[in-house]
Amino acid sequence: MDTEPQAIVFDLDGVITFTARVHAAAWKELFDQYLQSRWSRFGEPFREFTEGDYLTYVDGKPRYDGVTSFLSSRNIALPYGSPSDADTAETICGLGNRKDHLFMKKVRELGVDVDQDAVRFARDLRNRGVRIGLASSSRNTLPILQQAGLRDLFDAIVDGVVSDRLQLHGKPAPDIFLECLAQITSPPDPARAGIVEDAISGVQAGQRGGFALVLGVDRRNSGSLAQNGANWVIHDFSKMSADQVFTFFANHHRAA
Repeated sequence: MDTEPQAIVFDLDGVITFTARVHAAAWKELFDQYLQSRWSRFGEPFREFTEGDYLTYVDGKPRYDGVTSFLSSRNIALPYGSPSDADTAETICGLGNRKDHLFMKKVRELGVDVDQDAVRFARDLRNRGVRIGLASSSRNTLPILQQAGLRDLFDAIVDGVVSDRLQLHGKPAPDIFLECLAQITSPPDPARAGIVEDAISGVQAGQRGGFALVLGVDRRNSGSLAQNGANWVIHDFSKMSADQVFTFFANHHRAA
């Protein structure tokens, strides 16, 4: 039936896995070290990288965009450089590459936490014939999924590596979600698809991409996801089922 969902595309961090705390720790270590080095070299006052900085400037964004966004907030301009830059280079890409290495080191040390209710929900959808995709800005998506034993959960994965190859724009542009949808449905129709996101930039991307369902996972109960484009907000997946999603799409099409 054309009122039923064809596909749901999930984000990774904060939705399927809980690596946001590891990302935040890696970003903090990166920027605190860098800001301290600028204090020692240039006498610039040191202000530490905070949780608010993480949520406002880097959460959900490709890492080079995150570096640019945060440094701009501190009125620091660096050359962009190249993705091949060494992680010691004082460029946007150099700092981004350093963050990547810090993150993978912390993943190996701390492991990956998995939201088993989210996994159950995704499998429930698959069992009802819904195609399941994953769209993430992280270049470390595959190693994380492999470590968590979840590679086979998804019909297609669009991550930072794919985004670089296809020159996709990062969130809040909808490119990665639309590309993932195109890989698992033919023809791709956002009006019969949904995304699941926990970041403001992600729900904005879902709205801009025309997805019928923009499911926000607001674990902090902040209200920000509803304000930025989520048309359904949950706090966790404990009560989520495929039946609820099918009901949402039936009601959505009747309303349209």
